[in-house]
Amino acid sequence: MAMAVRAANACSALRRSPSPPSTSCQHRLRRFLWTGRRGNSCLGFSVYGAGPRRGNGAVAVSCYGLRFCSTQGLLAIVMEELQEMRASRKTRARASGKTELVSNMDLSEEKLEKRVLQKGILLEFRKDSERILLAVAQRPDGKKNWMVSDQNGTVSSIKPQQVTYIIPGIEGFDHSEISDFIRKTESLLDPTLIEYAWEELRETNKAVTAEELAEIIYGATEPLESYCAHLLLSKDEIYFSVLESKGYCPVYGPRPVQQVEELLFRKHAKEVAEKELEEFGQLIRSAKMMPSQSKPPKHFWIGEEKIRNRVEALEAYALDRCRNDEQKKMAGHILKSCGLQRASAAAMNLLIDIGYFPVHVNLDLMKLNIPTEYSEEILLAADEVLSLQTDPDKMIRKDLTFLKVYAIDVDEADELDDALSAERMQDGRIKVWIHVADPTRLLKPLSTIDREAMKRGTSVFLPTATYPMFPEKLAMEGMSLKQGHVCSVVSVSVILREDGSIAEYEVQNAIIRPTYMLTYESASELLLLNLEEESELKLLYQAATLRFQWRLQQGAIDTGTIEARVKVSNPDDPEPLINLYVEDQSASAMRLVSEMMILCGEAIASFGCSKSISLPYRGHPQSSTSFSAFAHLPEGPPRTSTYGKVLRAAELDFRKPIRHGLLGLSGYVQFTSPIRRYLDLLAHYQVKALLRGDSPPFSAGQLEGIASMTNVKVRIAKKLSSDSLRYWLLEFLRRQPKDRKYRALVLRFIKDRLAALLLMEIGIQASASVSIGVQIGDEVDIQVEESHPRDDILTVKEV
Repeated sequence: MAMAVRAANACSALRRSPSPPSTSCQHRLRRFLWTGRRGNSCLGFSVYGAGPRRGNGAVAVSCYGLRFCSTQGLLAIVMEELQEMRASRKTRARASGKTELVSNMDLSEEKLEKRVLQKGILLEFRKDSERILLAVAQRPDGKKNWMVSDQNGTVSSIKPQQVTYIIPGIEGFDHSEISDFIRKTESLLDPTLIEYAWEELRETNKAVTAEELAEIIYGATEPLESYCAHLLLSKDEIYFSVLESKGYCPVYGPRPVQQVEELLFRKHAKEVAEKELEEFGQLIRSAKMMPSQSKPPKHFWIGEEKIRNRVEALEAYALDRCRNDEQKKMAGHILKSCGLQRASAAAMNLLIDIGYFPVHVNLDLMKLNIPTEYSEEILLAADEVLSLQTDPDKMIRKDLTFLKVYAIDVDEADELDDALSAERMQDGRIKVWIHVADPTRLLKPLSTIDREAMKRGTSVFLPTATYPMFPEKLAMEGMSLKQGHVCSVVSVSVILREDGSIAEYEVQNAIIRPTYMLTYESASELLLLNLEEESELKLLYQAATLRFQWRLQQGAIDTGTIEARVKVSNPDDPEPLINLYVEDQSASAMRLVSEMMILCGEAIASFGCSKSISLPYRGHPQSSTSFSAFAHLPEGPPRTSTYGKVLRAAELDFRKPIRHGLLGLSGYVQFTSPIRRYLDLLAHYQVKALLRGDSPPFSAGQLEGIASMTNVKVRIAKKLSSDSLRYWLLEFLRRQPKDRKYRALVLRFIKDRLAALLLMEIGIQASASVSIGVQIGDEVDIQVEESHPRDDILTVKEV
């Protein structure tokens, strides 16, 4: 019925020859369509009935020699004229410019008729920010509020300002009939009618109430039609705007043509965006359902621009670094369309589910902006450095290629910074050499490559990858020590007294030829075999033992413990291979290398002090708690764990050595990793300049400024490495059989019987309640109840 009536009212669309004015035509049609039955007493008010109908529901209409027996035919003609109207208004809008809206509006008092709340009226009110309901007013509730019974049968008190519309012409309405009223309303609503009404009214720029609009589009101002017109106007965001509202009777005015065109454009753009979002959501849902091996590869998601933009929005949301509110809103819409919470974890999991991120993606690596690649500019600069291979110290290098040289490191080390030699002097004392790679022979301070290394601060070592401080080719081919090759080094030689203290030292440029490249495991095996032909390795171990005992006498503390190391193969696979190594820092080869590195640091500090040069002297303030207070604790991890609770942070001084209480030294400079640590490289610049007879390139103030910047990067890298190691240890535990037992060492008690434990076979700490009688240093058997690497959860129990 609604479409037939709307078409009949559109008489201007049906003219073929000169015809009477539009108002006359509408009047005749309305008399034909709307006179007749009064009815529907069940609703408690009067409405007009429809005109004569045919069996198929079409209304028979005669108008100026044309006969229509189909609402569909009328609708087609009306829509055709609307298209013509749209085309013509664009032409007129361009010719006349922007229409002034308010000047022709008739806002008379009659139009702004004030309506009041009273018992039995039917009203519309705003229940909350999302719901608008119909209700019948029952009785006053205080001075201003009213008790109403809404369409759901709920009786509540509402404020006058919650009322959005009072349906006119109704008294004594029964709230039980609201649902029937709503049903009839829905049968009359057609949003396209509002555009027709706008076309009619914009010519005269005439303001209308809901009742007046009902007269135009329905030919009646009865309650049902008036409320339908109100719904069309109140929900319209394109064609009409509210001019004024008094007594729950808003007055609406047609918007200017240009404004309507702009709003229609925005609406269309929004609809297109919503359609694209739905299509993307379907793509996402399809990818989630695929098996891991069948999911689209990453390049699929970044190929097409529209898909790429949405995936990048999700990635930015997962990493908490959206560029703007629009990107954040886009990600939120995608998550909502997939039925997910608007949270970074949900975005991350979704990207994993569709195969964009690998299952074990390291989000911290991306969040912290750790550089994982080098720019073309840096790579070209590195190639240039390699091609030149200049060595300003070539003429003053001492030839030490006659020495047997041991390079000891982990088996997956990419570049080697240091190596060791030793010999027994005729007077029985031990002389050792710590040979350190010499990258500064290829670099100049503040050059392109140097600035890039300074910006990175350190190499980053993760179980899944290593991100070097220098480009890999430069580090491996130009800087790293290589077995059997002549290598340029800064060699620090030290003669030890019988008690392990330094008797003499010398720092010089040299060349060596590394004899052995050993892992810690193979070096320990050689020491255990005690082979006569490897007497130099045995001498190095004897020197390390002397040094360790001497440092303990100087107040050093033994911080040896059990540490884990993990190497992951094919980390992008859902189930990559995890290689776990648990290392005892008190093992012979580990102790040997550690002591020699500390010895080198002490010698460089003494060298810098004697030459009065600025260096990054590292110290460690003595704790206010005496370490002797922990002598009753078992040596090893339990005592070390307790030390960690009272140790103070390390300090740097760039003018003179400061005491390093933890190492038991009066001065210490990190010097042995110039390819991996930028502060070590700074020390090389300073020392090498002095050996060359030049002034050091950096003042104490400049060193301090550079160190403050690089130390931030170092702290970030250490935390990233620690967190990544823990993640993979938890993943390793997650894969183990649930009934597997582990040996755990009790480190300390946290509260009552809740103890901090060290899983000896894994090298990870956990906590659990232990039996009465278990003491610090005892071992207990435990089982893992839960291990969730992504959530950093590890739950164990004693068995």
